[in-house]
Amino acid sequence: MTAGALTVAGLVLGPASAGHAAPKPSEKQLKAQLASLGKKVDKLIAEYNAKRVDVAKAKKAEKAARERLRAADAELADAEDQVGDIAQLRYQAGGLGAIGQVMAPGYGGAAMLQQLQAEQSARLTGYAGVRDARRTAADTAVQLTRRLGDDAAEVAERRKDAEKLISQIKERLDKLVPVAPGKQGNGSWAPELPTGGENITARTRLMRAQIKARFGLAFPVGCYRAENSGEHPLGRACDFMLSSGGAMPSAAQSALGDQISAWAIKNGAKLGVKYVIYKQRIYNLGYPGWRGMSDRGGITANHFDHVHISMY
Repeated sequence: MTAGALTVAGLVLGPASAGHAAPKPSEKQLKAQLASLGKKVDKLIAEYNAKRVDVAKAKKAEKAARERLRAADAELADAEDQVGDIAQLRYQAGGLGAIGQVMAPGYGGAAMLQQLQAEQSARLTGYAGVRDARRTAADTAVQLTRRLGDDAAEVAERRKDAEKLISQIKERLDKLVPVAPGKQGNGSWAPELPTGGENITARTRLMRAQIKARFGLAFPVGCYRAENSGEHPLGRACDFMLSSGGAMPSAAQSALGDQISAWAIKNGAKLGVKYVIYKQRIYNLGYPGWRGMSDRGGITANHFDHVHISMY
């Protein structure tokens, strides 16, 4: 475990004094710790992604420098060819005949050669700068890539530590979930009648409050409905909507539905959950395991846009 994770661990688990058990954190404290840890993980990932962007920019710069070096190579070769051609021509002329007259100082041949040599020298100087810039860009890209590899290993380790701590916090939060009223010694549940203006049972009301507090849902939760069958008219079921208007939920909303379903199943024995329906499947707590359901003909009817939870 890294030093950063150890610091968070101390925050989550709390200090232990000699001879005394560490005080149990409240639900509010645990949620605050969970939110703080989530921000730390988000910051860690954001920093890593920023470094990935830096590596991409460095590689792009190295590629551009490589292109400039290729162009400089061609330009330098052309200059060398021009100087070489005139020098060869002057040698072959040997100061004789028409060619010799052209190459004579009075005709500017020597001056032309000197000018080309000067241009070649300038190009050579420029070429050296381009070559050095390309080498620097390549070295920078290599160094950043190497550092990114080290950072990736660190991010993976710290994320692993964070996930472990997040799991511990969630376990503690689940332990704070109260036992619903009406649970009997043999594990069965005493019958309940709906009460209040919402016309739902006390167990249903408690289950709804716990899930809303745990997940902070953005869409409405519908419980009582005046129907001729099912648990809704008995005040013993709620639909936790993930999207609106019968639309298929987004990937994030669908994942939230998975989390709500798993949470309800895990804590169902304390709350009095009878069964959960989601994504055209049903999980009966009396007969554990997801089971497929027949096609009812739509997104809402097949429970893709909401989690249905029925209570004893």
